[in-house]
Amino acid sequence: MRKLLTSVAAIGLLAAPALAQVSDDKVKIGILNDQSGVYANFGGRYSYEAALMAVEDFGGTVLGAPVEVTTADHQNKADIASNIARQWYDTEQVDSIMELTTSSVALAVQALSKEANKITITTGAATTELTGAQCSPYGFHWAYDTHALAVGTGGALVEQGGDTWYFLTADYAFGYSLEENTGNFVKANGGEVVGAVRHPLASTDFSSFLLQAQASGAKVI
Repeated sequence: MRKLLTSVAAIGLLAAPALAQVSDDKVKIGILNDQSGVYANFGGRYSYEAALMAVEDFGGTVLGAPVEVTTADHQNKADIASNIARQWYDTEQVDSIMELTTSSVALAVQALSKEANKITITTGAATTELTGAQCSPYGFHWAYDTHALAVGTGGALVEQGGDTWYFLTADYAFGYSLEENTGNFVKANGGEVVGAVRHPLASTDFSSFLLQAQASGAKVI
């Protein structure tokens, strides 16, 4: 965390008109994540509390400036996340936005932050688009991605004879990326994708989707 905070402040200095001091005489970090939906227990308010503890453990300052942490709930909606990020940058002097649970949210905020020359550190989203076609010189993907999941889990299952696949895919950026990465890896290793269906992110009833998957005869769902 010490290296991370120092890097955030240092990059902020390079992007600022004056190099003599941290902008606004403070380093302000925004923890933007899902605090009320399906990923609330994945990070949520706990991530905010963890960030506060990390800042305290670090000593509360970096490059002579105090470190502040704020947070908000993006509700797994890219438009809400973008509006929060814009407000943070334009009126609340936030220097960097972190976590960004949900790939669609992470992509939207990273794109907005790129335009604003602001840093994002994504730890809660997995799409490879973050470091692929939609990468940013200010964006850091500090976590697993769908390529790693595809090669790891997908590779192990294909090697064990799971050569026919049916995808039950979350209908947003993460799901699309994972299905594409895994499907490509399966096919490249002699397997076959026999079908796919997409479900809304917050679905709790998968019975109709599972019936379709069962009817496909796939070895892996």
